[in-house]
Amino acid sequence: MRHDPDVLVIGGGIVGLFCAYFLRRAGSSVTVVERGPVGGPQSCSHGNTGFVGTQGAAPLAEPGVPAQGIRWLLNPESPFHIKPRWDGGLPRWLWHFRRACNERDAEAAFHVLLDLKKRSLEILREVCADDGLASTFTAQGMVLAFKTPEGFDKGCRSVPRAVDNGVPLRVLDPQELRALEPDAEFDISGALYNEEGAYLRVPDFLREFARTLQGMGVEIHGQTEVLGFEVTGREVGLVRTARGDLRPREVVVAAGTWSAERVRELGLGLMLQPAKGYTVTVKTPRNAPRRPVLLSEGKVAIAPLGDRLRLGGTLELSGMDRTVSRRRVEGILRTVQAYLPEMEHTETLETWSGLRPCTPDSLPYIGRAEPYRNLSVACGHGHIGLGLAPAGGRLIAQILAGERPDMDPEPFRVGRYGGWARPFRRRR
Repeated sequence: MRHDPDVLVIGGGIVGLFCAYFLRRAGSSVTVVERGPVGGPQSCSHGNTGFVGTQGAAPLAEPGVPAQGIRWLLNPESPFHIKPRWDGGLPRWLWHFRRACNERDAEAAFHVLLDLKKRSLEILREVCADDGLASTFTAQGMVLAFKTPEGFDKGCRSVPRAVDNGVPLRVLDPQELRALEPDAEFDISGALYNEEGAYLRVPDFLREFARTLQGMGVEIHGQTEVLGFEVTGREVGLVRTARGDLRPREVVVAAGTWSAERVRELGLGLMLQPAKGYTVTVKTPRNAPRRPVLLSEGKVAIAPLGDRLRLGGTLELSGMDRTVSRRRVEGILRTVQAYLPEMEHTETLETWSGLRPCTPDSLPYIGRAEPYRNLSVACGHGHIGLGLAPAGGRLIAQILAGERPDMDPEPFRVGRYGGWARPFRRRR
């Protein structure tokens, strides 16, 4: 292990790997450490549906969500659920989340997230043109299915706004849906189509991308937990890991939900909540969709992975608990059955849960962590992290190189909710 890299990236998920990619391209020597295996089940990037592209840029905090959330709270199978627990940070997070649920802030966040998604899609197309990664990226469009007439009507009303913002969303008539999905038998009121819908086959993409980075000279060390820090003045001088001490010139914390714990050891606080999501991977049924599908009202995503089909959904604020709730999983399966009642049941290959790091305004933290001079943060990408990470990684590299960023970094400011967990002091 290189003990004095230019940059140490803490976290080997999709965010950390793209930070490493652009930092290495900028000429820095880079070491990545990950507490488990790269692409392993502990990573939020491991078992999700992999959706990228321009669909799904709306923030979680939107007008009407608090009222809907109260109704969902009473239903343990709902798409959004808060598990009652003692967590001193949760009330404050919810207070800021509620403040963000207004037209002005939601509109501003939508445009920022959409810009990140567009830039990230361009980067993914470029990166995945490489033979080793080509099979892990599919961009053949996405179907948005609506069960109810009310849901479909609302979806149709969203089309002009999407098109005005450069998202190629359109209404499908039944014949077009049948042509796109000849095998699937939908029981729905209508559907939309986004030709820029795309997805990554995870964890295959992560593992292959890690190999690509290693070929570029990036050192990647799995099973390497960070144990502590030594601070001199306002710089992180040393990082202790399970495989030895490192003295990097710069440190980037990109450890997903665990980022808050890492920077708390340095006296910093991040407004971050883990949002648990579930996926069920089954053998591909004979009459499964061929493209990614979003079951809109049920908030369930379907991703075809060759001989496997992945079903994912729910957003559960339950702390750092990764246990699988059978009731939540059964809710996902019932939603799929309601939209695709003829799809046959097949063998379940994996049931997985992961923790998505969510900020109150749905905008990630990307940038310098004041008052430190050599500490940066890249986390909080929420439930759309795969679709935001590439452009976020480029932004981190530009900031660390002292270049003029190609997008405004202000919306991602690390200290926008304050930032002190306790008074700053030297730590050993």
